[in-house]
Amino acid sequence: MLELYTWGTPNGRKVSILLEELGHPYEVIAVNIGQDEQFDPAFLAIAPNNKIPALVDHDAGVSLFESGAIMVHLAERFGRFLPTAAGPRAETMQWLMWQMGGFGPILGQVHHFVHKNPGLSDAAAERFSTEARRLYGVLDRRLGTSEFLAGDYSIADMATFPWAARHDWQKIDLRAYPNVLRWYRALAARGAVQRGYQVPRDVGPIPMPDRDRP
Repeated sequence: MLELYTWGTPNGRKVSILLEELGHPYEVIAVNIGQDEQFDPAFLAIAPNNKIPALVDHDAGVSLFESGAIMVHLAERFGRFLPTAAGPRAETMQWLMWQMGGFGPILGQVHHFVHKNPGLSDAAAERFSTEARRLYGVLDRRLGTSEFLAGDYSIADMATFPWAARHDWQKIDLRAYPNVLRWYRALAARGAVQRGYQVPRDVGPIPMPDRDRP
């Protein structure tokens, strides 16, 4: 039995997308962060940092918090989406860490200063938006030489996609990054990605760039 404690955020969707790709049954426990349910003592016992997602793997006898750690655990446990050979594994891990350490945190700051609190700090909005565009450039260059982030489709792609799916919050036009756009559309067309995106509740279709936008 796998229990996923999650909410509809990019970090939460990483794990639900992976679980859907694995095709393994799991139970979803919604943790409504808009109502501060992440501070419930029962959740704190599983996730000491008070953040989703968290996973309880009863068969393995472990519980985990931090989305990257959860993804590595699941990939290793089921033997999929994380290579075992040293070179490909290292390549996958470096792009997963790039998302964990840069792409996600910086875009999270863009969400705060640009989408949720416009005008709060013009300097912060400009700083993080500039860095976001740089990171999208890194992603675009990588995807110009590789179909997926680490060669084959992997947890690195699943971790990165939900953050790119909020490109509208970030004021990012994916058409400016054609390789990212190609990759984004390919992932968005996957049934498992579509199902995982809707965990723990249906929020409508995955956002897609508007080709007709001027």
